[in-house]
Amino acid sequence: MNNAGRRNYFTLGGVAVASILAGMLIASKLDWTSPTAALDAEKGKAAETAAAAGPGSNLFVEIAKRDTPSVVNISTTQFIKQRPPTSRRRRQPSPFDDFFGQDDFWERFFGEMPERGLKQQSLGSGFIVDKEGYILTNNHVVAKADDIKVTLSDGRSYDAEVKGTDPKTDIALIKIDAENHLPVAALGDSDALEVGEWVMAIGNPFGLKHTVTVGVVSAKGRTIGAGPYDDFIQTDASINPGNSGGPLINMKGEVIGINSAIIGQGIGFAIPVNLARNIMDQLKEKGSVTRGWLGVQIQTITPELAESLGLDEAKGALIAGVFKGDPADEAGIKVGDVVVEFDGATVKSDRDLVSRVGNAVVGSTVRLEVVRDGRKVSIDVKLAKRADDEEQIGRDDSDPIQPFNLGITVQDLTPELAERMRLDKAKGVLVTQVDPGSPADRAGIRRGDIITEVNRQEVEKIEDLGSVLKKSPRDEKLLFLVKRNQGNIFVVVKPEKEQD
Repeated sequence: MNNAGRRNYFTLGGVAVASILAGMLIASKLDWTSPTAALDAEKGKAAETAAAAGPGSNLFVEIAKRDTPSVVNISTTQFIKQRPPTSRRRRQPSPFDDFFGQDDFWERFFGEMPERGLKQQSLGSGFIVDKEGYILTNNHVVAKADDIKVTLSDGRSYDAEVKGTDPKTDIALIKIDAENHLPVAALGDSDALEVGEWVMAIGNPFGLKHTVTVGVVSAKGRTIGAGPYDDFIQTDASINPGNSGGPLINMKGEVIGINSAIIGQGIGFAIPVNLARNIMDQLKEKGSVTRGWLGVQIQTITPELAESLGLDEAKGALIAGVFKGDPADEAGIKVGDVVVEFDGATVKSDRDLVSRVGNAVVGSTVRLEVVRDGRKVSIDVKLAKRADDEEQIGRDDSDPIQPFNLGITVQDLTPELAERMRLDKAKGVLVTQVDPGSPADRAGIRRGDIITEVNRQEVEKIEDLGSVLKKSPRDEKLLFLVKRNQGNIFVVVKPEKEQD
């Protein structure tokens, strides 16, 4: 290579080195990292987490070690009194029977046979929530128990007393008097839980103390028919009989649920700890739970209802009725409003609204965002105390007529009928018959329903109903508001096409 070639070679090499150095400088300023480097960084973080968990262990092991001491075994005993069978059923005939009668003789000389008790025992789990000895568990674990025994992870046993229960959410708070320091479980945020996250269940399945199982969060907001406030976390972490009341724990070692139910094989359900937290505080303070009351009847928004109401999606809670004089009525909420937010939180469904209202503080003022006639309206409501009261109405079916081809027979609601059905006013059209397989039947209209609106227009008499139907295109869906069992419900009816 001649001198010129050598100069060019070194020149190119110098440019390459300078380019690399410049690139590294720019990357450091802009915080750019190659995919390989990013992966190495994540591996480094994982290694740090594993190192923090302790030599030769992993995160599951560390969480189990840290959280198991706060989990307790709960055994209950219920004494069921039972009268013994009558004398003639429990002994052989006696020669004295002919003179005194089978029962009379024995009771006269030996007294009435005493009651005998059957002892029924069951097992469950719980976890300590403060150093004073308060323990969260399921209501069904301690319900009707005469004796409750709590055993800690170190083998110590104590008698426990029930401080309060809430059957509607299946939550109970019990207490032990322990002389030494008690390990307390850390409570997390169940709202922040994501589907797919790893979780750990600790409990006493089948009486096997302090058993650990792991799985993932399979779903949130599950309704399984347990009660009006169903909002379960579903998990595939094994939950078996005896696990009830034990904690469901996230990978931070925080309790995010109370294990409560199983369905089939490998499907478990836990009560979100955010729901339990408010109930626990009330049970600790006063031994019972009070819930907020809005004073409305609500229903699920189906895709058909969403379309009829002009909504973009089938989300929120549809106001089907407003009870006169209750908080919603005084605040100006109207039938047909769709509640989409409750105090800044999105309302996903009617059950979501029920849960949020029920968990709100009685007497507090909350802000509702409702969609009314296609626009959003903010309404402040002061919640009252919930009181359960259900009434049924009667039915009558005289003088019917059939409007159009909906498959229903109706009549005017007279003052006499209204009085018999315990209604304040004789307004609306009474459905006296529904033809099987008709549009009304498919939509869910029932005999005894009272039609009060069609397409958001008030219906007081049959003439009103006919007028509204005549103005409506025969091939378009109709939005009915009907009164049923002292409440209201929206129903979408799709008329049948007329035959030529």
